[in-house]
Amino acid sequence: MIEPEAPSAQTLFCWIGTYAGGGGRGLYPLRDTGEGVAIGPPDVEASNASFGTWSSRFGLQYLVDEREQGMIGAYRRTEATWIRLTQATTDGAAPCHVALDATQSWLAVANYMSGSTALYRLDEAGLPIAPPFVQANRGSGPNLERQQTAHAHWVGFGPDNRTLYVADLGTDEIQAFPFDADRGILGPAYTAFAASPGSGPRHMLFHPRHPRTAYLACELTSALVVLDLNDDGLRERATVPTLPSAWQGANIVAHIGANAAGDRLYISNRGHESIAVFALDAHGNATPIQHVASGGLSPRFFMILEAERRMIVVHERDHRVTVLDILPDGTLAPTSLAVTVPGAAFAFVS
Repeated sequence: MIEPEAPSAQTLFCWIGTYAGGGGRGLYPLRDTGEGVAIGPPDVEASNASFGTWSSRFGLQYLVDEREQGMIGAYRRTEATWIRLTQATTDGAAPCHVALDATQSWLAVANYMSGSTALYRLDEAGLPIAPPFVQANRGSGPNLERQQTAHAHWVGFGPDNRTLYVADLGTDEIQAFPFDADRGILGPAYTAFAASPGSGPRHMLFHPRHPRTAYLACELTSALVVLDLNDDGLRERATVPTLPSAWQGANIVAHIGANAAGDRLYISNRGHESIAVFALDAHGNATPIQHVASGGLSPRFFMILEAERRMIVVHERDHRVTVLDILPDGTLAPTSLAVTVPGAAFAFVS
């Protein structure tokens, strides 16, 4: 392990958000020292920052505070530190995902434990206006340990910015709300996609170049579902396992992401401790081409750095952040770059 050191003139890779329960004390800068990677002293402004999103319109980073009484904060980075401009309640428990609409005028938050979605209008400075509009889901699934109630795990606005989607791990569905960005209206919820019982939808991703194609990572069955976006919802095109066929151990999936070219898709496996790599053809069909060791235990999140041709992988169980190389064909290669970050949960650039 490389011990924490002052940031000085080292190259900043990213920031690591951490869980306080895992020993994290805020946001840790991850830097390239020229001889490895190292973390600097934490910025204590943001606690339990397990997910967030960046607004280019306002120059703000929105970060959840994932705790029982959930909060969402708006942060601005200065040369030396982060400044929290505001923090508002999410009117729910354990917020775990956040998304901006295409106009960057609205902010949506998924509250995992309460199974609810909070929607905020942003003011002229980009700050969320409280209280939010809150829509709580109801229901359960067949997995008695994980699906006793609704668990909103992902939120995202559709490609035309006219629908807000919510992946509910507890009820095995993708909910959809008609959305009017001009008037700030959410229509009645409907089920855009009913996933297989017990599959536990976690994160969804629209194809970066073919917005009528979407990908759903199902946490509890380690499956990737390829979806077609139609006028009346989402329809399953294919389901592909995220694990090698010979794997027999326990596994749950976590994050999903794609490269900017739209020809490679990545999913993290927790248990198999790997990143699964899929080739995407011209129609968006997914074919598994690689499983590479992530370098730690329980890869909760990863971030693709296109210019640097690297992937930052954040491991929750052993508090380890690793760096993988992205090869010219989009496959991944392990490196020796790794560092311990207490409570590691999320990574972002600013």
